[in-house]
Amino acid sequence: MSGRGLCRALSLIRLAALLLALGCLAGTLWEGLDNRGIALAFGVLVVVGEFARWTGADVREAAPLGAAGGLAYALLGADAGVATHDGAFQVVAVVGAASLLGNVPHIAAGRRPTLDHLARRVLTVGFAAICFQPLYSRGVLEQWGGPAYALLLVALLVLTALCDAVLAAAQAHSRTGWPFGPRLRDELRGLLGIGSAVCATGAVMALAVAVVGLWALPVFCLPLLLTQLSLRRYAAVRATYRQTIASLARATEIAGYTPAGHARRVATLSQAVGRDLGLSGAELTVLEYAALMHDIGQLSLVDPVPAGATAVLPAAEQRRIALLGGAVVRQTGVAGAVAVVVERQADPYREQPVAARIVRVVNAYEEKARDSGPGGPLTALEELRLATAGDYAPEVVEALARVLSRDCLTLRAAG
Repeated sequence: MSGRGLCRALSLIRLAALLLALGCLAGTLWEGLDNRGIALAFGVLVVVGEFARWTGADVREAAPLGAAGGLAYALLGADAGVATHDGAFQVVAVVGAASLLGNVPHIAAGRRPTLDHLARRVLTVGFAAICFQPLYSRGVLEQWGGPAYALLLVALLVLTALCDAVLAAAQAHSRTGWPFGPRLRDELRGLLGIGSAVCATGAVMALAVAVVGLWALPVFCLPLLLTQLSLRRYAAVRATYRQTIASLARATEIAGYTPAGHARRVATLSQAVGRDLGLSGAELTVLEYAALMHDIGQLSLVDPVPAGATAVLPAAEQRRIALLGGAVVRQTGVAGAVAVVVERQADPYREQPVAARIVRVVNAYEEKARDSGPGGPLTALEELRLATAGDYAPEVVEALARVLSRDCLTLRAAG
């Protein structure tokens, strides 16, 4: 899909969310707000959850409390044994307004994904409310009781979670141009983690409020608040880990073995190629770390390679440096999968894992294009294509060409 088509798809998602929110707001104003205490309680819950939304890390659900509160309100049929009949219009209007209010600080801070986050929240809650509220209001579910009713809520939550995963993957695909399939796969995998916790809490909240009333809300908020705190700590640990690896990678630059910024450029471009080839989130993380540390074996050399250009060395020397690098990576305590990629980056490409193939191609491209003037990138890419018979994986070279063409990347732009 072209860049214009991707932007159009993202705009359509936002437009659909806006029209749904405005339509539900108009319907609520026309019919009046029912059960104002319940609406206020769930609205405050969503506001608090969205206000505390974690924006410091790339996590699937940055506002688990807000998501669970919205889903619980969408599936709410009673308050302490008394039927509520709030309706889908009111649910979407309250959750949409509360989500917008809770995200005001994030919008003011200029966090661009906030609009997509709001669109996803409105559409997801709208899907759940439209599936549940009309059935409940018409008495279709009166014959359902006990386990059957709970199973119905779980089934609706599963469908809602799938809808949310598709929306999240579509938004990521539209913003970045990365393949939709791998993004959807990552989103579906995320449902097994924080996604399942959000869905389960939403269902339990709805069932608990139906039995004991609104006092159930603060009780069931605590687990998700602790979960959100754990996410922040995990993100902080992960950021520190990545900074440590980046510092280790800069050792070759500080020692004069490689040009400044080389490892960072290779890592950035390797991740883009990995996304184009459909690597999962975990595989991309390993690829990033390996690309950052791919030259660390040069620290064991007595005489530095001129400009750190290992791609022009004999194959045996490249393998020796790669093995030395893998040994260094293992001694640092970094994950073994990263060390394997570093060790095998100089092997024949048919014997390499995908990540090692990518690092080898991108490293060679960066070295060949670095000092070749304005035509350097095109010349380097052509040289790589000519060497696909024996040195470089053809599918990786073509993925690199697509990334460079699509994102208008050059060596200097990546730096």
